[in-house]
Amino acid sequence: MEKKHSNRELQPKLNTIFLVFLFALLILCVRLIHLQVHLSKKLYNQGQKNFLRINKIQPTRGNIVDINGKLLATNKPIHNLYWNGNGKKTLSESDLENLYLLEKILSPNSQEPTTNSDNCLVSQNQYPINTSDTNKTKNILENTKNLSKWEESQRCGIKITSPENLEKIKAANKYNKKFLLKSEVTFDQLSKIEEQFGKNSSISIETSFKRFYPYQSFASHTLGFLGRMDVSNMGKMGLEKLLEESLKGKDGAVAVKINSFGTKLSETIVENSLSGKHIKINLDIELQEIVENAFPKDSSGCFILMDPCNGAILSLLSRPNFDPNIFLSPISKSEWDELQENNPFLNRAFGEAYPPASIFKLVTMSLALETNIIKQNDTCHCCGYMNFGNRKYYCHNHNGHGLLTAGQALEQSCNVFFYKIARKFDIDQLANYANRFGFGEKTNIIFPEKLGNIPTKAWKKKNIGERWYAGENLSAAIGQGFITVTPMQAARMASSIFTGYLVNPRILEQEPIIKSPLNISEPTLKFLRNSMQKVVTQGTARGINRKKDFEIYAKTGTAQTSDLSKKDLGEKKYREHKWFIGTFKYKNNRPITFVILVEHAESPSVTKEAINYLLTGYKRLMDSKETPEKSCELIISEYKSIYDEESSYLELENKIDTESNCSENSLI
Repeated sequence: MEKKHSNRELQPKLNTIFLVFLFALLILCVRLIHLQVHLSKKLYNQGQKNFLRINKIQPTRGNIVDINGKLLATNKPIHNLYWNGNGKKTLSESDLENLYLLEKILSPNSQEPTTNSDNCLVSQNQYPINTSDTNKTKNILENTKNLSKWEESQRCGIKITSPENLEKIKAANKYNKKFLLKSEVTFDQLSKIEEQFGKNSSISIETSFKRFYPYQSFASHTLGFLGRMDVSNMGKMGLEKLLEESLKGKDGAVAVKINSFGTKLSETIVENSLSGKHIKINLDIELQEIVENAFPKDSSGCFILMDPCNGAILSLLSRPNFDPNIFLSPISKSEWDELQENNPFLNRAFGEAYPPASIFKLVTMSLALETNIIKQNDTCHCCGYMNFGNRKYYCHNHNGHGLLTAGQALEQSCNVFFYKIARKFDIDQLANYANRFGFGEKTNIIFPEKLGNIPTKAWKKKNIGERWYAGENLSAAIGQGFITVTPMQAARMASSIFTGYLVNPRILEQEPIIKSPLNISEPTLKFLRNSMQKVVTQGTARGINRKKDFEIYAKTGTAQTSDLSKKDLGEKKYREHKWFIGTFKYKNNRPITFVILVEHAESPSVTKEAINYLLTGYKRLMDSKETPEKSCELIISEYKSIYDEESSYLELENKIDTESNCSENSLI
């Protein structure tokens, strides 16, 4: 009886234990289901991360080449020195010894420790006075006093064993990570490291690529630059920015297996990287070099060479410029401040607009001839000024030009002749003809550009709140007042006078040739070309050397930047801008349109000297090549390779006929 009684007392306890066990088993099952069904993918990925690392494979950035295939922007290999962690918490005596030895190898001027020490001590204001050789002390202090702290830190060597770096190396060692000791190891340093540490697993050399601009500042505004050394970084300006998607390529991926200590066991390429596309542009670096040397030193402005037939930009300079290579490494504050002084990142060829001055007289003359305000053989007497209203409007020749024909008025750039024309037209008429020549409109170059300003009655009312006064016609007729244009627009106008059509400027070789009608009669264009030719032989550009086998068509301009009363103050900001535009052809070579603008020019002849240099350099270059004219068959075959195979042969033939006529028959 007692035993039965005891069993009855135990049964509730056993039931409780069973229920608890059953409940725990249920929870465990629910948890297992949750892990297996709901969290399986997440846990799998976490597990993979414990032994698998996915690293990025950097693609090679595409090259930028000129029309002849010469490298303008490319990549060069650089060697970087790394410390490889081994999982140990501390650095051994052998490790420290190796690091000190590396520091010695990597320190610049290690073969001249005295010189290196001098620089370091000066930077720390601790250089001792050498009483036995005071001249040496003075020279060292003078040579280094203007160096920034950043520059001096580079001269003082690589401080691998500084306390801060040693702590980082220890951390990398502990967690099996890599630590960059030095980027861009030189060949001599690399040789010494390979010789002394070739079998040391803690030290490795890895190769990467750095962007490189072989011609330094040449065409810097066109090419642009990257933001830092790594070629995978985005372009910050110019073609490097504009064509970022094409140039950068596509990243690849590599799967690296590691053990519990972080040691690499194997690696497998998951996805190959795709190199960036190579870009060919119409720039000719040989012509660019001539232009760079022709432009007046220490002046601001721009210089453009363009093929008037197809719009290819053969050379494009904007000053001040910069060396894009300097942005691939850290630069000091003083260097950055110096760069900012004259706004070197502004592309003055199409990013700024200027008063066109007398080059705009080509537009005014077109209006006058096309609307029968004057005839080609009409004459005008210039006495040096013209009275209009209650003031005198002066010619640049205060003594007067005397009796002039319309052609001579362009040759001598007589203001009075154009003042008299201005009394007979409406400003909206002038704006219409300016638009025909592409002023006040986009040139459709691939870069962002300014439009300039071609005023109308409505424009003045809207922007200034005043009506248009008749006297303002006189300023507009000679390219002053409210009128502004970009040098690229001026190049387009000069080309159109030569060819009879407007063509869009083309930076990239692959850009289509886009032409639009000029809507100016051929007799007027022929008159303009005749007058522009005489500008060089007997007009305002007669300082240009007359060279054999050249045909030159040009127009000069001097743009006021302030009241004439301030011109004599001598300050640079009050000086005039100088223009020189036109087209030349040498022997049987293609014609070339040129535009040079010099801001606040010191000398009246500065643009003429630059064009003289250009013509001399171009003649020397072409004579050295002595390349015969391409046959039509050869040109057609080249176009076939550019255009889609679906393009009809007839279309190609018509295109070549047009360009051949431009090259051979456009000159007078």
